[in-house]
Amino acid sequence: MSNQPATLASTGEFSVIDALVARTGQPTTTLLGPGDDCAIVAAADGRVVATVDVLVDGVHFRTDWASGEQIGRRAALASMADVAAMGATPTALLVGLCAPAETPTDLVMDIGRGLDAEASKVGAGIVGGDITRSTVLTISVTVLGDLAGREPVRRSGARVGDVVAVVGRLGWAAAGLAVLSRGFRSPAALVGSYRVPEPPIEQGVVAALAGATSMIDVSDGLIADLGHLADESGVAIEVATRVVPVHARLTEVASALGRDPMEWAMTGGDDHALAATFPDKASVPADWTPIGMVREGSGIVVDGQPWTGTGGWDHFGSGG
Repeated sequence: MSNQPATLASTGEFSVIDALVARTGQPTTTLLGPGDDCAIVAAADGRVVATVDVLVDGVHFRTDWASGEQIGRRAALASMADVAAMGATPTALLVGLCAPAETPTDLVMDIGRGLDAEASKVGAGIVGGDITRSTVLTISVTVLGDLAGREPVRRSGARVGDVVAVVGRLGWAAAGLAVLSRGFRSPAALVGSYRVPEPPIEQGVVAALAGATSMIDVSDGLIADLGHLADESGVAIEVATRVVPVHARLTEVASALGRDPMEWAMTGGDDHALAATFPDKASVPADWTPIGMVREGSGIVVDGQPWTGTGGWDHFGSGG
């Protein structure tokens, strides 16, 4: 009897899918779950918010830096944060997994466990997916969302005079990546933030109800993503670094590594915080931090000067 661990090749596609499905639950919005050619999900609003994110081993995660469950949780959260940024609530996930034949079955099961854990937290379910062979472990997560009758909060709605605010962690994942890249595994909080971010999913709806005029998921870096809001809205966004939240732990680690904590907060990606604009300071929700204003013009202005540096992550540009 072999003592070799089971792999996708030895277990088989359909056995793995059956095992994954057996471990997942479904919310009441799932009218028909996994097992047929398609799933059927209730859309009482009459509209469906939809997004997709693709995570690739060696680019978005590393299996020697994170467990399968952590990788699955990260994959779910990255896509669900985009739904939150539209002011919607995630309802269903569709997952595509591409992996080498020698991938351990346990790793795949753990990824599925992580995906299901994060979906369940927000009342969503994994309603379907596919597994196929590839040379690199790749996870594609499509998330559907519900607007509950509200208008979507788009990137193009910022207006001159609006207040710019953020909620969620900034720079933590970038700091964690810097720590891991140096061969360390602590501080655990920062390393953990790189492995599994903590996006404020519920704050998307909070912002929408508060009258947010535009909103975005901070996945590539605060400056880069505020730049998208500015471009789509045809305005300039002014940021004051003195009010950008920088946690003391980031300052401590930056000092030890000879780095600037503000650089992590302004350009670090993968935290999936939310940035939004609001009509006035009074409409900014309690958990959000005002960091600037919307002005006439274009681009990003930081502390009174046009930003000319790298704004964040670009897969195919100089930063990617």
